[in-house]
Amino acid sequence: MKHITRTVHHIVRMLSFIFLLSAPYQLMAINPYLPLWEYIPDGEPYVFEDPDNPGKWRVYVYGSHDSMKTEYCGREQVVWSASIDNLNEWRYDGIIFESKKDANGQWLNPNGIGDVLYAPDVMEYVDKNGKKTYYLYPNNQAGGRNGMVAKSDRPDGPFVVCNWSKETPNTNDGVLGFDPAVFVDDDGKVYGYWGFEKSYAAELDPETMATVKPGTEIVEDMISNRNQEGIFRFFEASSIRKIQGKYVFVYSRWTSEGEYGLPGTNYTLAYAYSDNPLGPYTYGGTIIDGRGRDTDSEGKAIHTATPSGNTHGSIQEINGQWYVFYHRQNGLNEYARQAMVAPIDVQVTDGKVIISEGEYTSEGFETEGLNPYKKYSAGIACYYTGPEPSIHSWPNMIYSGSYIIPTYLDGKTYTNPYDLSVSSNPVINNTDGSVIGYKYFNFDHTHGNKGLKIVMDIVPLGVQGRIDIYVGNPKKDGIKVGSITLKKNMKQGMTEVKAKVPSISKLSGKQPLFFAISSDTPGASICEIHHFGFE
Repeated sequence: MKHITRTVHHIVRMLSFIFLLSAPYQLMAINPYLPLWEYIPDGEPYVFEDPDNPGKWRVYVYGSHDSMKTEYCGREQVVWSASIDNLNEWRYDGIIFESKKDANGQWLNPNGIGDVLYAPDVMEYVDKNGKKTYYLYPNNQAGGRNGMVAKSDRPDGPFVVCNWSKETPNTNDGVLGFDPAVFVDDDGKVYGYWGFEKSYAAELDPETMATVKPGTEIVEDMISNRNQEGIFRFFEASSIRKIQGKYVFVYSRWTSEGEYGLPGTNYTLAYAYSDNPLGPYTYGGTIIDGRGRDTDSEGKAIHTATPSGNTHGSIQEINGQWYVFYHRQNGLNEYARQAMVAPIDVQVTDGKVIISEGEYTSEGFETEGLNPYKKYSAGIACYYTGPEPSIHSWPNMIYSGSYIIPTYLDGKTYTNPYDLSVSSNPVINNTDGSVIGYKYFNFDHTHGNKGLKIVMDIVPLGVQGRIDIYVGNPKKDGIKVGSITLKKNMKQGMTEVKAKVPSISKLSGKQPLFFAISSDTPGASICEIHHFGFE
């Protein structure tokens, strides 16, 4: 019976996303590495055995789901996965959890709609007989339900709540609060981590996977919090990994005002390490900074990309390569966050854990650089500025120049989730003084092509202006290689424009590509930029 149920579940799940897989799609696991209409922040990556293909392994990303548009997250959690043998093909595995009813089957709220589900974590527990059980900690942000735990015998769910309180069926038994992280050590002991602006940790009771183990206590301020003295400055986003006997705690760090020459933010992921799961911890450093920070020709900080916001993620080794998974802000508020990835180096040497800082790029898993002959959405930009620094006025972003606008699925049935003809994140508000950047293109593909042209799909907006094309940052050391002029009388609809860029034919290897906007009408956008590539 269990086998039949599992088979039926698999068929239903396949049917639920067959529209995503019914046609071949481009192998483009660039940043963002999921379809541009999908917003999965807070991603926790894990490599688990594929339950439908024993001996095969997949990387699963569990996160929130920014589907509400007007506030964080959504009322369901979904999962995407990819074979470790092909990180360019990501599969939608469907909804794995919805919180709608309490232990007695009663609706949790009058509308019968589940409560908002924030940043989750997942843990694989293997019993003495080798049976695998997967525990999901969905962080249901409602009174008494922060400690919610659900379980499944599959990494792709569905997950069912397993810690409803017997006394109060609308609440849960457990101590895990905001942004939970759970970890099973080699000796079978279970540890939990959580907190907002203040970090907590505890050994958990393996009988409940949610309550403090009898005879132990909760550790407060495992690392120093945002408002304490010290270098850690914990904000949120607890995540835990064990690497070569060291416990590595990944979290969102609040940077000090003026650090890197930029305003304070929790847009960075940092790490700390210890010989004990509950500390004390030694500060390691920054793993990723979502601002894509850079400096100009004078060495001064540039307010690039999104000025602030939040990020959340962790690290995972796949096929011998370590990656940091995180999310970036997108649009005019914090409610359309996209899944990002960057390769990193992780070493344990002389009792220290050394993790290199990942670079915020457009590459994703295409670590050899983007192929210039493919068409890309302008929304994969990893760098964008305006004539004035962007402003973060929580939860909103205010731009004087270029930024990426989100697009949504909204019930459309796309047969190809990566098809840019139906889904793209355009770059808009391209005013005088704006700069848009992409790191990196591999110009080995175009070497020797003296007739090379860049092709752009744009929407002119009736403003005279120019798009100058640079290899390298024009605010630093960029070299101008071409230009596209826009006239006032151009049709204000989707238009293909081209520019010869013969000097690129002399280049090889990975190079950054930038677009600089100029106009005689300050503050007015000259166009929307939708797609581009080379021919």
